[in-house]
Amino acid sequence: MRTSTPARAGQYIALLAYLVFLAFPFLWLVSTAFKPPRELGSLHPTWIPKNPTLANFRQAFDEQPLLHAALNSLLAALAAAVVAVLIATPMAYVVARRRTRLAKAVTGWVVVSQAFPFVLLIIPLFLVLKSLRLINSVPGLVLVYVVWALPFALWMLAGYVRAVPPELEEAAAVDGAGRVRTLVSVTAPLLAPGIVATGLFAFITAWNEFFFALVLLKTPEKQTLPVVLTHFIGAEGVADLGPLAAAAFLATLPSLVVFALIQRRITGGMLTGAVKS
Repeated sequence: MRTSTPARAGQYIALLAYLVFLAFPFLWLVSTAFKPPRELGSLHPTWIPKNPTLANFRQAFDEQPLLHAALNSLLAALAAAVVAVLIATPMAYVVARRRTRLAKAVTGWVVVSQAFPFVLLIIPLFLVLKSLRLINSVPGLVLVYVVWALPFALWMLAGYVRAVPPELEEAAAVDGAGRVRTLVSVTAPLLAPGIVATGLFAFITAWNEFFFALVLLKTPEKQTLPVVLTHFIGAEGVADLGPLAAAAFLATLPSLVVFALIQRRITGGMLTGAVKS
């Protein structure tokens, strides 16, 4: 059935309203980052700064070690994304190809694990990391990020594996290739869009994560960027709004840039994972 003109217009209006709703916080953040102190305290705020300035950015870098914190976040996010993908890819292959009770149990674990809030997991994770002597260390934080990202990565990659025709693997088996060789030489190249999409989501999740980093990292030089952003808020809860907005704007740029660079590949990977042969 064809959608009528009023209904289609209503859909576009609803979509536009939703986009405005999503973009409003970011646009206001950008506007605040370039406003001088006088405009920040104005009773009649404006969208576009009347006298844009870079003073907030200079003050943010002078007050807090943003570059060092960004490096910590980058290392933790990259390591977590790579390790999660390397572990999840063979696991997803087994779950998707072996229709056993164990595979169904793993799928159920993936679904159930996403329902647990952070606060219920932090104490067991803290005790485990303490026994491994990984408290207040970036490797310990990476381990937590991998554990947290692994269920979603496994569930996502399993969908992509199911979209790969089994006949290709059967042909490789006829040629004498084993399971590992088939996965590496035949299935993995076809999973490239899905692997990229999964790695990106794991990276963004780790880059933006705050709660685990706040609890597990105590030394200032090891803290990640989301934790350092809280230092712009004083003891009485008063935020240094200009530098905080500038630092938060810079913290969002890596995710936006990475997403923009490989957007087409992510879209292709999602569509591939949505098709079942």
